[in-house]
Amino acid sequence: MASAAASMLNRVGGSSKDGNTMRGLVSFIADLRNARARELEEKRINKELANIRQKFKGDKMTGYDKKKYVCKLLYIYILGWNVDFGHLEAVKLISAHKYSEKQIGYLGVTLFLHEDHELLHLVVNSIRKDLADHNELNNCLALHAIANVGGKEMSEAISADVHRLLISPTSKPFVKKKAALTLLRLYRKVPTIVQPEWSERIIAIMDDPDMGVALSVTSLVMALAQDDPDTYKGSYVKAAQRLRRIVIDHEYSGDYVYYKVPCPWLQVKLIRLMQYFSPSEDIHVRQLMRDSLQVILDNAMEMPKNVQQNNAQNAVLFEAINLIIHLDTEHDLMVQISSKLGKFIGSRETNVRYLGLEAMTHLAVRTETLDPIKKHQEIIIGSLKDRDITVRRQGLDLLYTMCDSSNSQKIVHELLKFLQTADYAIREEMVLKIAILTEKYATDFKWYVDISMRLISMAGDHVSDEVWQRIIQVVTNNEELQVYAAQNILQYCKSDHCHETLVKIGSYILGEFGHLIADNKGCSPIEQFMALQAKFNFCSPITRAMILSAYIKFVNLFPEIKPQLLRAFRIYSHTLDSELQQRACEYLALATMPNDDLLRTVCDEIPAFPERASALLSRLDKKQAGLGDKRTWSVTGKDGMPGVDRAGTLKRNFIQSTNGVNGNYANGGSKAPIDELAGLDLSVANPNLASASHLSPDWEPGYNRLLLKPEGILYEDVQVQIGLRSEYRAEVGCVILYFQNKSPTPIRSFTTTLDNPSPEHLKMDTKGLPDTTIHPGAQTSQMIMFEAKTVFQDSPTIRVSYMAGSLQALTLKLPVASHKYMEGAVLNADDFFKRWKQIGGAPREAQKIFQGYDISNETTRKFLQGFKWGVLDGVDPNARNFVGATVLHTVNGKYGCLLRLEPNSENKMYRLTIRATDEAVPAVLLKLMEERLSRPWPA
Repeated sequence: MASAAASMLNRVGGSSKDGNTMRGLVSFIADLRNARARELEEKRINKELANIRQKFKGDKMTGYDKKKYVCKLLYIYILGWNVDFGHLEAVKLISAHKYSEKQIGYLGVTLFLHEDHELLHLVVNSIRKDLADHNELNNCLALHAIANVGGKEMSEAISADVHRLLISPTSKPFVKKKAALTLLRLYRKVPTIVQPEWSERIIAIMDDPDMGVALSVTSLVMALAQDDPDTYKGSYVKAAQRLRRIVIDHEYSGDYVYYKVPCPWLQVKLIRLMQYFSPSEDIHVRQLMRDSLQVILDNAMEMPKNVQQNNAQNAVLFEAINLIIHLDTEHDLMVQISSKLGKFIGSRETNVRYLGLEAMTHLAVRTETLDPIKKHQEIIIGSLKDRDITVRRQGLDLLYTMCDSSNSQKIVHELLKFLQTADYAIREEMVLKIAILTEKYATDFKWYVDISMRLISMAGDHVSDEVWQRIIQVVTNNEELQVYAAQNILQYCKSDHCHETLVKIGSYILGEFGHLIADNKGCSPIEQFMALQAKFNFCSPITRAMILSAYIKFVNLFPEIKPQLLRAFRIYSHTLDSELQQRACEYLALATMPNDDLLRTVCDEIPAFPERASALLSRLDKKQAGLGDKRTWSVTGKDGMPGVDRAGTLKRNFIQSTNGVNGNYANGGSKAPIDELAGLDLSVANPNLASASHLSPDWEPGYNRLLLKPEGILYEDVQVQIGLRSEYRAEVGCVILYFQNKSPTPIRSFTTTLDNPSPEHLKMDTKGLPDTTIHPGAQTSQMIMFEAKTVFQDSPTIRVSYMAGSLQALTLKLPVASHKYMEGAVLNADDFFKRWKQIGGAPREAQKIFQGYDISNETTRKFLQGFKWGVLDGVDPNARNFVGATVLHTVNGKYGCLLRLEPNSENKMYRLTIRATDEAVPAVLLKLMEERLSRPWPA
């Protein structure tokens, strides 16, 4: 460390632009290296510290002198000696104009100070000044210091400046990389510093042509998306597109090819990022992912001999396997990975075995059938004996996950066998999982009791309270278990070596159900009493309290041994333990009352425990809660709580109750108020920038124009032109958007985000995505399919964002409305009035009188035809009125619609009446037509 520090300080201060070489520093370092004993080194350091302290007291120090002496202090500090002065001089160097002096100042701040240091607030303004400097070297020095010592106060003061450097179009790529990683460090320290409105701009940088910038920003987005997936859901498509460009289109720099694998770090991060979101339902996005994943699987067919290439390839492959399992719909890919994982878990390499077991565990959680995994059951069981504990632990997870009714007994017996020699680090987890599997798949109550008691007997020290309390709950709630459990636990209590946990279970079960076996041989009341009494002096106070509770139950159930029980109460009423003494005195008073009415009431049978989720599962989930990435799956199983009813299970489903058991057998009470709030989402929803509430100022002219036309310009400004062409056939509509770059520079990170406010009424499916880069004068397109399930009122919107120097964004409403699915009809007068009467009035009629803008016959006719009404001439007796008929097509059916429009030219008023065979249709069509008829129409 000292050698590295010396070379670094020599490199920083040994030669400078002004010709100074800091010979004093070089000489000082040489003296320390030549010191043969620690005493000589200490003597030389103390002499130098005294000299530096004296120099700092003077007022005639140049920047060079400050730099030299701070370098010496840094070297002393790096060697491990205490340096309690000179910190302020290092802080002052930050504001120096020379780079070499500023560099030493920042180095001193990062080493001498910590995030709560009192001097740190003095450097905030200097750091902010360097962040705003046009010199990128100064930017990097400031970013390094923030990343190393930035605390809560500094994060809140400087985060906006770091974000500005990240998004600035003038920032160099290496500055953007450092800014992204610095912002990530600050976010981990203070999550509130990253504002929701930054999300769109940060996501856009994932398309940066520099691979290093993309890698750093993807790391930042991964952290943000885990905590707020809704705000950063746009990164899902970005990740899929970038992965395809790397894997299939080979868009990457040669500097980022690692042993023939293109940028494996970025590939892994992109694939993992997509696992933080629910699988996309967009067909085009899924195809992008499917193509990339297939190429990754194909590349892994050949195992390279080079170790580094093999490691990089496997890193990408295993992350791709996890993504395929996460998608859960790619059957062809799932078949391929099932065969690959079988080879991996039998590999000679420990890391490969571990990763194979982990991926197979993920597969077992998500797959519909466990048959492909059961083929490797013997190999998986063998992994419990692996020389590496991480492999053994992962094998345990996989066995737990792949267990079902067909292999449960074999797996449980294998786990019990392995429990005897298992590492202490995993025994408690093993006990939990064995207890859960035993309860979940028990088809015979004797098997459940035998395995549970054997489990506690073998691993009593590693049995958590939830396990033995759960056994008591199960026995209490199932009458079939009570006799057999009482007989079984009595035999354990009679043995010489009985674990204290079994004594706890015995005191409860015998106290509650001992009378059921009192007539059996070897189970008489006195034998039950003697079995518990023999263990009393070897137990903890909590267990002794439970035994005394069992004794008071015996007083009520077995009057023939009441003298022995009273004597026990008298003996323990003089014990030094206050809890036992009070309990014994109260029980003695209760047992010696003149009548037994109160005794019978107190010792009444405990009722069944209420049915709730199993505490065993809750404890297991807490033990497996990840400290790193937020997993998109859990080894609890794809059923969630594995307590669903299954064919062949016991009469009463076991995993239902969470009530604990204490010395008085049961804790009553209702759920705490804080627990009731645990499932509520109390966070404020982030704004959806693609929704209709964020429409751009000039969205309306193009929208209104295209409501009446199938194609045209939706939006246009100096940078982009957005055209639209549409075609509707029955209930299905196809909309193609054309995006043209009108600017003289390329548009990058071009992104579109759709928002459907009525998904229950209108189905939306993207058939293609636009290119992320649009060159000057070039054009790209996007196809969207819309299917009308029923009549809908709100049109979908689209958010268009792109990089043109800075981030530009538009939110537009798409001209997709219910009338687009109409087809004009032709009726004669008799048919029209006949159907008009058949439909009748309300609720299948909507009528309104409103102000019109242009009520001329020619304009009104064009308007009705644009709204796809078949205009029926000569039907209405009044020639000035308009009558129309149409058919509205939806997935749920066809609806006939009739219209009567009565213009009043004197007052420029309209009376509009619409009738339809479905009562929801008239109001929607009337509102839509009123909005267009009452305002100027676009050309």
